[in-house]
Amino acid sequence: METVFSGIQPTGTLHIGNYLGAIRNWVAFQDQFRCFYCIVDYHALTADVVDQASLPQRTLDAAIDLLACGIDPQKAVLFVQSQVPEHTELCWIFNTVTPMGELERMTQYKDKAQRQVENINVGLFDYPVLQAADIMLYKATRVPVGQDQVQHLELAREIARKFNEKFGETFTEPQAMLSAKPKILGLDGSAKMSKSLNNAVYLRESPDEIWAKLKVAVTDPARVRRTDPGNPDVCNVFSLEKSFCSLPVLQRINRECRSAEIGCIDCKKLLLADLVPQLAPIRERALALAARPDDVRDILAAGAGRAHAAAGATLEEVRRRVGVRS
Repeated sequence: METVFSGIQPTGTLHIGNYLGAIRNWVAFQDQFRCFYCIVDYHALTADVVDQASLPQRTLDAAIDLLACGIDPQKAVLFVQSQVPEHTELCWIFNTVTPMGELERMTQYKDKAQRQVENINVGLFDYPVLQAADIMLYKATRVPVGQDQVQHLELAREIARKFNEKFGETFTEPQAMLSAKPKILGLDGSAKMSKSLNNAVYLRESPDEIWAKLKVAVTDPARVRRTDPGNPDVCNVFSLEKSFCSLPVLQRINRECRSAEIGCIDCKKLLLADLVPQLAPIRERALALAARPDDVRDILAAGAGRAHAAAGATLEEVRRRVGVRS
C-alpha cells in the first residue's frame, strides 16, 4: 500500500478553506492509503511573531477540528511534529546534501522574507528541508499539495536523489497529489482564506456567526445596485457556493444573478442554507471533543508513538548509510 504524508500548521481552529483545500481529501485518502497526518508546530516557529503561550492550545484545537472532520486515528496516524524528534535529526542530515542555491530559489522563502523583514531567520530559509524530512521519514510515496507547495516537493525529490546518489538507494521520490480545488479566497475576495487576515469562516462557528460574515462578504465588484446584472464567474461567494450548494441551486444562482432576478443578499442566504447543515455535524463533534481535551491529547500521544516507530526505523537506516552508526 502506498503511503501519504501531509502536514498542517497549528493555527488553532480550522476554517472552510482548510477543509475544502486539504482536509476533505485527507478523510478520503485514509480509506485508500497508509496515511500520516502531522500538525507541524516546528514549522510554525519560523513565523515573524510566535505566540508560544498559545501554541499548545492552537495545536490542540487543530487536532480537535481534524478529528471532527473525520480523521480516524484507527485508520490514519495523527500526531504532532515536535513529539517525534526524528524530524529534526533527519533535517540536519538532509542539510548536508541540499544545495544552498536551491533554497535561495524558493519563491515562498522570498515571499515570506519580504513579509517579515525583521525576522528573516535560518528556519525560514531551511523550512523546505524540514518539510522534506517530514515526508521522507515515513517513506511517503504521495504528498497532497496545493500549487504553491509544488516547488517545495520538487526540492524534496531532489534531496532524495542526492542522498541516494551519495549514500545508496534509500528513499523513493514522492509524487505530488495536486488538489483539484483552486486556491480558496477569503471573504474579502482578494486574498487566500487565512486566520491572520481575518477573512475566514470557521468550522465551529454558529449559524449566526457565519451569517454575520457572509452578509458583508465581497461579491461581484461591478454589481453596485440591486438592479445591476451580476457575473457569477467573478464572484467569490459563487466560488464558495460551487463547493457547498446543490446543482439546482447553482443553476438558479447562475441564471438569476446574470438577469438581476436575485440580489447578493438573497444569494448569500442560499449559500448559508446549504453551508450550515454541512458544517453542523463537524461543529457538534468539535465542541464535544473540546470538552474532553485529555482524550484528544491521548490520541495525539498514541499517534506520536506510531509515527516514532516508523520514523525511528527510517532514521536507523539513514544513520547506517551516513556512517554515524556501526
